[in-house]
Amino acid sequence: MQPIECYRGVVHPWQCDAMGHFTTRFYMGMFDDAAYHLLAAAGFTAAHLKRGLGFADLKTTLSYLEELKAGDLVVVDGAVVKVGTKSLTTRYRMFNLASGEVAAEMEAVTVQFDLRTRKAIPIENDIREKLVPLFAGI
Repeated sequence: MQPIECYRGVVHPWQCDAMGHFTTRFYMGMFDDAAYHLLAAAGFTAAHLKRGLGFADLKTTLSYLEELKAGDLVVVDGAVVKVGTKSLTTRYRMFNLASGEVAAEMEAVTVQFDLRTRKAIPIENDIREKLVPLFAGI
């Protein structure tokens, strides 16, 4: 399968640091927004939240590959690369839309989370089934 598009955005001047490039804290925000879209594609909805079910990241690894500056348009794609009993591993790539270059990559290990007990729980079958089509080798 191919990764799916999860996010589109622009690097705003206020997101740049004193050196004139997109600062690290805002990369994570864009990747986090992308993760919500990937989970939505797997069937995770507000109804799950109302039932007290959520997700929590255990580990993220972010690699910065190409500099982004104010005004750059970005697109993020994502895919599922592994599903365990309670966790899933996802990968995301942030592209500079003008150059086509990968500006950053992120991998996340995420657990399904009981919002009441604050503990990891097995991934629900309705979500697990929808994760399979989102597998891709990125």
